[in-house]
Amino acid sequence: MVGVDIGSVARGRFAWAAIDAPAPSLAGQGSDPETAVRALAERLAAGGRAALVLEAPMSVPVPAADRADGWAALGRARTGEGNRAWSAGAGAGALATGIAQAGWLLARLAGTVPGVRATTRPDRWAAPHGPRLLLAEALVSGAGKPVPTAGDPHAADAEAAARALTERLPALPRIATDVECAPHGSLNLLAAAALWAGLDLPDDELRTDVLVLRARPAPRRPA
Repeated sequence: MVGVDIGSVARGRFAWAAIDAPAPSLAGQGSDPETAVRALAERLAAGGRAALVLEAPMSVPVPAADRADGWAALGRARTGEGNRAWSAGAGAGALATGIAQAGWLLARLAGTVPGVRATTRPDRWAAPHGPRLLLAEALVSGAGKPVPTAGDPHAADAEAAARALTERLPALPRIATDVECAPHGSLNLLAAAALWAGLDLPDDELRTDVLVLRARPAPRRPA
């Protein structure tokens, strides 16, 4: 499982961490998108399953357009976000950066491991002969922020994102999402990025929710 803390590459705010499963041990980490792709590619090239979990809003609610006053709900928080709305300042900034970085990561992965099948649905990922790459979102904020460490806080956030999925694996094939676009429709930005990148992903997922995992604090490791 590769978790990514979305942030400015130029300012050193991008980080990734890989967690092995089922044993939740740290398998690698880095601070650039290329090495994040390599970590995913190694797993996929060996015939295994992999997951990419991004810490940025990866779906947005779109009210039904069959009513003239539907626009009144535009920009509202997703169900389960609380006061951390995707459309607020920090969320909107992470969304914009996340779309560009997700597009690059997935396009690079598609070129590195041709023919990869992907999904944003854990039930499809868990199915026999199903897609081997799961794309998901982590919410690392508030109580889910990692414990203070002497190391890089961006690396800690990336690790927390990867662990958020690893901890839920026993619930497969039906991992419950912590955030959803309901009662509105979902514009699945991860699915759109994957299709743009050339990955094999069912286009019906453009309108389904992204799996959103609220992270728990990462365990403290000795300095």
